[in-house]
Amino acid sequence: MFHEFTQKRIDANGVSINLVHCGTGPPLLLMHGNPQTHVEWHKVAPKLAEHYTVVAPDLRGYGDSEKPPDPDEDMNVYSFRTMAQDQVEVMANLGFTSFHFVGHDRGARVGHRMALDHPESVRSLTSLDVVPSQASWDNMDSQLAFSWFHWLLARQPAPFPETLIGNSAKFFLDFLLERWCAIEGAITGEAYAEYVRAFNNPENIRGWIKDYRAIELDLIHDEQDRGRKLTCPVLVLWGADRRKRPGWQTGRGLDDLTPWQERAVDVRGKGLDCGHFVPEERPEELVAELLPFLSYCEAQWQT
Repeated sequence: MFHEFTQKRIDANGVSINLVHCGTGPPLLLMHGNPQTHVEWHKVAPKLAEHYTVVAPDLRGYGDSEKPPDPDEDMNVYSFRTMAQDQVEVMANLGFTSFHFVGHDRGARVGHRMALDHPESVRSLTSLDVVPSQASWDNMDSQLAFSWFHWLLARQPAPFPETLIGNSAKFFLDFLLERWCAIEGAITGEAYAEYVRAFNNPENIRGWIKDYRAIELDLIHDEQDRGRKLTCPVLVLWGADRRKRPGWQTGRGLDDLTPWQERAVDVRGKGLDCGHFVPEERPEELVAELLPFLSYCEAQWQT
């Protein structure tokens, strides 16, 4: 899937991060979501690498990156702030002190936190199918709670969610992929095999649950930054086909764009005709949206 890419491990912020990279040009960091790994970028990364130096890591706790322990259930270990620091150090190790960021799902939340904590590092932020966490939790209603059942389950104390999901890992993964995907066949057999391999690892299950469980601390960080606006340009793209996931991100009271406009000074966005897995369901449309936006942002950065 990443035939021209180089696989590498980098020690960053006390953990070993697995990644692939390829290309020349301005640096571009692609950050995956759950229940996936860096493999979710396999349809778009080669095209982007024709114009950019593309770096696609696995988040800590996911894929083949390290899954550090969290003594005494320390939420700092898997907070978005910590994950953002990981990736800033990864990119610095590769020689990049600033870069463009494209994130999907959990990756977009890491990118939002990174743009707040490290504004000098983020040339632009693209968020795929995510509303800022604070906005969603502030407006939680029954519809949003039903669609975010996995988040509410993961927030329960250990070992309850770990045991339930671990006892039926492939069934749980298959349910998420089917429920959240609107285009049949969008997830290729090769990518699916990688997701199954990673998801079946009990340490990966523990890792992503701890990521979700850290929401209590993530929301404290968000509250400390309430009213701050991102200064980098922001592109927001979302899967507009929500027939199988009503209320996703927004519940009944939000839309996908306004919460970002309230939290950034330069925002544009649109819905794409797909489900949650934008890079795999609509790769050509995603690249077509990204290239002019990234070109504009790079020009702005250079001036």
